[in-house]
Amino acid sequence: MDRQTRMTRYQQSSKKRLQAFIFIVAAVVLFLGVSFVSTSVHAAPAKEEVSSQQSAVKQQLQKYINSVTKDGTVSVSFYNLGAKSSTPAGASSTASFYKAGQLAVESSNAHKAYTSASTYKMFIVTNILSRINSGTLNKSVLKSTGFKEMILHSQNGFAESYLSSYGLSNMNSFVKKQGWYSHPFASNRAARTTSATLVSVMRKLDQGRSPFNNASNRSQVLSLMSRQVYRSGIPAGANQAMKGSTTADKVGWLWSYNNDAGIVTLPNGQRYAIAIMTHGHGQSGFSGFPKIARITKNIQTIVYGKTTTNKVNQLYGVK
Repeated sequence: MDRQTRMTRYQQSSKKRLQAFIFIVAAVVLFLGVSFVSTSVHAAPAKEEVSSQQSAVKQQLQKYINSVTKDGTVSVSFYNLGAKSSTPAGASSTASFYKAGQLAVESSNAHKAYTSASTYKMFIVTNILSRINSGTLNKSVLKSTGFKEMILHSQNGFAESYLSSYGLSNMNSFVKKQGWYSHPFASNRAARTTSATLVSVMRKLDQGRSPFNNASNRSQVLSLMSRQVYRSGIPAGANQAMKGSTTADKVGWLWSYNNDAGIVTLPNGQRYAIAIMTHGHGQSGFSGFPKIARITKNIQTIVYGKTTTNKVNQLYGVK
């Protein structure tokens, strides 16, 4: 075999080996690409699937709330606030499932007025911030000992003095304009409100809506509520349901009435507003707050616990 023939055959053999190599590489790349797509990309669930799962959670939650409020001595209002986009929950593909209001539930008596006890002080806070915004009240009131103690230790002196000077009728008119229970104050009885109203206050506060639209003032109020000392109700229940949950709330107790309303933030960033009003059954002092804690724990577990989380993750293809 001459040299030219050998060279030709060598070139042909090299070309075949190169083609085979290219084929193998292409097959491997294709296989890996398909495998990557199949394991990393999950089609978004259909709206009907999401709606169906949301309805299932709400039905379970409604059934539980109905059971704990059936004798009329407990009133509950729950509103999921969703998560901020900067948090793990807000950045998750499942964030839309928990979109604000999609899982909101309340008891049949959520709009019935009961003795508010010191939760009425949130109306004073709201009124003060509104007047500061309009320029009719000096912001220095927020730094006063009386204002701080009204929230931190639920002391009455500042609140009673403020109501006396501002006027019960004027305060009722202000509260009504907010869209809340319209007649909380009267001279011949204790203040009243509803769990639905208290949750509405918390929603406004959380969302920074007027009169909570001044970031600095809003931050101060939330800080005080986060540090108030009576934490055996909603704060305790939220933390029992999930360690690391934090609560900014306002409590109230008077006679047999034990009430609590607040904003709860879970470690992953999910948030909700809740108000629980209780009375009767021989309650006195703070004896009703363990019940509030238990109800909070069970509600949070139904909405954000492992069972629901696993179902939602499966729905969205999250592993």
